[in-house]
Amino acid sequence: MEWNFDNSYARLPDRFFTRMAPTPVARPGLVRLNRSLAGDLGLDPEALSTPAGVAVLAGNAVPEGAAPLAQVYAGHQFGGWSPQLGDGRALLLGELTGPFGRVDLQLKGSGPTPYSRSGDGRAWLGPVLREYIVSEAMHALGLPTTRALAAVTTGEAVIRERRYPGAVLTRVAKSHIRVGTFQYFAARQDTEALAALTDHVIARHYPGAEGPLGLLNAVVDAQAALIAGWMSVGFVHGVMNTDNMSVAGETIDYGPCAFLDAYHPDTAFSSIDQFGRYAYSRQPDIAVWNLAQLATSLLPLMGEREAAIARATEAVHRFPEVFGRHWLALFRAKLGLATPQEDDGDLIQALLDRMAHGQADFTNTFRRLGRPEAREQFTDPAAHDTWAEVWQARLAQEGTSIAEARARIERANPAIIPRNHRVEQAIAAALGDDFAPFHRLTEALQQPFTENKELDRPPAQGEAVTQTFCGT
Repeated sequence: MEWNFDNSYARLPDRFFTRMAPTPVARPGLVRLNRSLAGDLGLDPEALSTPAGVAVLAGNAVPEGAAPLAQVYAGHQFGGWSPQLGDGRALLLGELTGPFGRVDLQLKGSGPTPYSRSGDGRAWLGPVLREYIVSEAMHALGLPTTRALAAVTTGEAVIRERRYPGAVLTRVAKSHIRVGTFQYFAARQDTEALAALTDHVIARHYPGAEGPLGLLNAVVDAQAALIAGWMSVGFVHGVMNTDNMSVAGETIDYGPCAFLDAYHPDTAFSSIDQFGRYAYSRQPDIAVWNLAQLATSLLPLMGEREAAIARATEAVHRFPEVFGRHWLALFRAKLGLATPQEDDGDLIQALLDRMAHGQADFTNTFRRLGRPEAREQFTDPAAHDTWAEVWQARLAQEGTSIAEARARIERANPAIIPRNHRVEQAIAAALGDDFAPFHRLTEALQQPFTENKELDRPPAQGEAVTQTFCGT
């Protein structure tokens, strides 16, 4: 099979990475191949499904033209500084090029690297399936994200709190360059590496940007649009450390991620997020905090320090306005509104406040607006009714009928999302060697705006998943 590799990151100085091959596994077995994505990347799905193809997806063979390496980076994790992190259980095979552009091909769970920090460098089946399900669902929802090309089992056990079957995810991304990549070189006062990294990212992702300030502004714009998208579908990333923030503006590193069922702004799922640092409503603020770390890292390239600080601060302070613009546009669409009006933010927030008080399901409330089922989402349906009167008056004011609003609502609001209990059920079945629920869920989520009476149901009593885990 032909692989069109052109490995620009591997041409950066050696201190950006460690060159190494993946560690072979005992008995690779294909769980799922994303045949559509493979075709889009110019890869042959039939060849990838053969033992030779699966060997590449498991790390038992390195394809021609690849230049496997583990990237080094640093980062703030839950606010605490870690001066060296890096790919502890992943390897960048290389960059595929074609009509689609340039993307990274990475193996996740491919064995130990110099950055594993005493870890085994492996992944167990649960997090691999979770990332496959959720990242592909995010793509179907239209949100920028890394993609899952394949999931394979390894025939080996991974020890966490107990023995689990091992697995490897093949991940596709615009790149795997993070805020933490810039932090790594800034902390070492390596301005030569910072300049090379800045030039690389501009050429690869933001060719219209001028210098480090232009790059910072471009990343601010990309992250503002991304986080607004997260908020619009009730997504909680769960671990927004700076080493998990892509400068390409994609959702990356699906660890303890989850989607809201009943809405509350302070919802956090991650088992290690004890103080709610990365709760749903805090995600925009954390994005600003992370962008400030990127800005600080770029200061040595921006000229006289006092003036550089002023320019970088101004760039980061643009985030609330850009984010707010995207957020309003997305939530107006969720309400079926056609034209912007000054008080729309108050109307949206009034609904969210009532949803939080009434324990209303996030996805189903928005999807059912204008139908009797919407009020049934609230513990006190009267709270919905009084809001709906104002909403209907707003629609009438712009000349939009309920039927017209409903059409817009169904285009803007998914009918199904990767609900936490469904993902966990699919993982539990797979641990019993039954992958049918995983395949059914993955396939259904490729049509998120299609009604699905089975998958739109919130968790029943005893099914709710209130904690999610990193998998390491």
